[in-house]
Amino acid sequence: MKIVLKNLTKVFTNKKTQSEVRAVDNLDIEIPDGKLVGLLGPSGCGKSTTLFMISGLQTPTSGRIFFGETDVTNLAPEKRGIGLVFQNYALYPHMTVLQNIMFPLTNQKISKKEATNRAHVAASLVQIEELLDRKPAELSGGQQQRVAIARALVKNPNVLLLDEPLSNLDARLRLQTREEIKRIQRETGVTTVFVTHDQEEAMSISDFIVVMKLGVVQQVDVPQVVYDDPINLFVAKFLGTPPINSFLGEIRNHKVYIGNDEIMETEFEDQEIYVGIRPEGFIVADDGVLSCEIQQLEVMGRDVSIIAKNAACEKPTLRAIVDADIKVPATGLVKFNLKPNKVFLFNRETEYRLGKEPIVESAPIENEQPIEANEAGESVSTVEE
Repeated sequence: MKIVLKNLTKVFTNKKTQSEVRAVDNLDIEIPDGKLVGLLGPSGCGKSTTLFMISGLQTPTSGRIFFGETDVTNLAPEKRGIGLVFQNYALYPHMTVLQNIMFPLTNQKISKKEATNRAHVAASLVQIEELLDRKPAELSGGQQQRVAIARALVKNPNVLLLDEPLSNLDARLRLQTREEIKRIQRETGVTTVFVTHDQEEAMSISDFIVVMKLGVVQQVDVPQVVYDDPINLFVAKFLGTPPINSFLGEIRNHKVYIGNDEIMETEFEDQEIYVGIRPEGFIVADDGVLSCEIQQLEVMGRDVSIIAKNAACEKPTLRAIVDADIKVPATGLVKFNLKPNKVFLFNRETEYRLGKEPIVESAPIENEQPIEANEAGESVSTVEE
């Protein structure tokens, strides 16, 4: 089931001051049938408001929402054919796992026999068949999240909506559960919207990611394309672990300078710029083009992280990741050559990549075009489906 948002606008009004926040502004986006799309951005960027309007928990100020060809803008959440999973699980503590999974079907007045059969199928899909007689208090966080996903899937939804479902899990469980979410999505083929502020989560499981900042969609594409070809400095900084290194630079006579170091040639005209260099873009070389002062080395198995200083770096230190076999002194001067595909040049004023035009029009995700939207996140109370 594809999801189409047409000219979707959401305005929140402060009751005390009567001031307005345009949370979503004329959003046009199409989520293809059967895809898993990640809404990605820092806290407060507006991911959740978009999700809650899709679910029906929040009503758009204007615009339309379509599931396939059906206009669901004013349809109640329980009539949209959605499965919704919150980060806090929202399980009934007095019910068993089986009863929790069956609960949405009970509300739909489906026979107990059919509801039980469907609950067993959903439990099998998320691999918790042996837990059906337990209460939520007897489960780990990862197991509780699987129960919540099974409860969302038991209705055979057309659309699955996940609101930061891994936030309450430890690092290992997050890794395991995100793999399970991707497996389940592939097996069921259900169109899925996944909200997260964790770029590693979004990049690892999404078919497409929508990167948002302060309510505005910055870039939409497959994860690796967004990483390799960021449209602006925010996207470049937000995606990547460790994050990209940003330097104050300038172009003079078609040559790029960081401080007094000439690092590369360029087709662009003279101007002040930001130079972004991915940590994996550094090559230690005696005749390197960029000089830095080593502060510390961190040996991480197959890699070495060089923590160094450069006067033009925006942060106190920069980080370069190199092969552990390369001999690097613990202190002193180090010179780097740079991998051209890991170096990005940004306009100092607009922070857009040089040669990239600002986002001015929305477009379907399936065409892999950038889109624009404005939105501010707002918390809502958990509502049982």
